[in-house]
Amino acid sequence: MGVKRRLQSGGTLLGFLAQILTILSTATNYWIRYPGGHSGLWQECNGGICSNIPCQTMLAVAGACMVLAACSAVVGLVMGLRILYHEGDSRGQTMSGTFFLCGLLLLIALTGYTVKNAWKNDVFFSWSYFSGWLALPFSILAGFCFLLADMIVQSTDAISGFPVCL
Repeated sequence: MGVKRRLQSGGTLLGFLAQILTILSTATNYWIRYPGGHSGLWQECNGGICSNIPCQTMLAVAGACMVLAACSAVVGLVMGLRILYHEGDSRGQTMSGTFFLCGLLLLIALTGYTVKNAWKNDVFFSWSYFSGWLALPFSILAGFCFLLADMIVQSTDAISGFPVCL
């Protein structure tokens, strides 16, 4: 297996991990913990009773960015598998852009949520929140893997006409 295929395989694996972590983070209600309960993007649970959170601007922005990041990760993974299993079809720059977009959306959502909740007393960030932060480097690294694989393809195509023995 060549370097290009290893980069594409690594990018697909990292994209898969980013997708799983993003969906897990978005769907669960353990973004913050506080005495007597926990809260996420969609629901707040106090004493074992969960209720929907009233609409708040920063939570709506964070939730929308997380959903868009999850969708972007799904699209990226599907395109990554397509590139990996169809040798002639190379869309590495589109792939890297998709994963970079996912990373940017994650960064916007998580930073906004952090700014909203970092100043509250007796509030601690929990595992759903941290899984979102863990998805961020996986998404960015997946983008770089596909970008480097595309650069290898382009450089190989550029020097293929020269009588060089490599």
